[in-house]
Amino acid sequence: MADTTVARPTGALRRLRPSGALAGVVPFFAYTTVFLLIPTLVVAIGAFLDGSNRFTLGNVSALTQPAVVRGLVQSVVLSAVTSVVGAVVGAVLAYAVSTARAGSVTQRFFTSLCGVLAQFGGVALAFAFIASFSAQGLLSVLVSKVGIDTGAGLWLYEWDRGLMLVYLYFQIPLMLIVFLPAVEGLRPQWREATETLGGTTWTYWRRVAGPILLPSFVGATLLLFTNAFSAYSTAKALVPQANPLLPLQIGSSLSSEVILGQENVGKAMALEMVVVVAIVMGLYAWLDRRAGRWTSR
Repeated sequence: MADTTVARPTGALRRLRPSGALAGVVPFFAYTTVFLLIPTLVVAIGAFLDGSNRFTLGNVSALTQPAVVRGLVQSVVLSAVTSVVGAVVGAVLAYAVSTARAGSVTQRFFTSLCGVLAQFGGVALAFAFIASFSAQGLLSVLVSKVGIDTGAGLWLYEWDRGLMLVYLYFQIPLMLIVFLPAVEGLRPQWREATETLGGTTWTYWRRVAGPILLPSFVGATLLLFTNAFSAYSTAKALVPQANPLLPLQIGSSLSSEVILGQENVGKAMALEMVVVVAIVMGLYAWLDRRAGRWTSR
């Protein structure tokens, strides 16, 4: 009889494998160290230093100033509204796309389109809306010719109307991309089992699909919140300083030539953002693991 014993690797080979695997992730660790860990340490340390590099709590206490609190509240409201609306609309679109035949032209077209739109932000997105909806924008001029007053397009530069609409432009496609795998993970057998037991469509969504998709939906909503909360370029191009947002306040404190000596206050505000984002992403990671119990089955 042939010997079917598989030779095990020697101790030297076993020691070589981990080192080779780690060598492949060295560029990733280098990238995260330079662009994530080091800036986070600079922000965390600088938030507790004064202009003479001495320990102080003055920067942290400045976070209670009315202007800073207002910027935080407006940023949270902006992020919460756009994340919830974007999540609801994006989830509906994700379900509609999932009903198409797998690998069909329709499904590939919408997923590719949303992949592009989700990354279309910053100054380019702000310019596109200005060119379309400002006082002399293309759509504003066309609408005004039929007798509809657009209010000179001033709404576009308000954080609670114009900026929310602009943010939804990339929030909805991002939700579709993130939530589509969860929707496609629903098994047809689950619906068939519900119908076999006498359940209706409402019963299926309320007792089967809804509870399964809820962790993924909430996790995707938290991801959208973080995406909007950390956005800077689009808000910088549209919103004036009269409507402060926390990212804009941080940028002003670090680069403004009018407000001097406030760099470390800006770092304290940045640390505040880091804490908020860390909490939200921690919840997202927990929900993602919980949702993975169903999608991996």
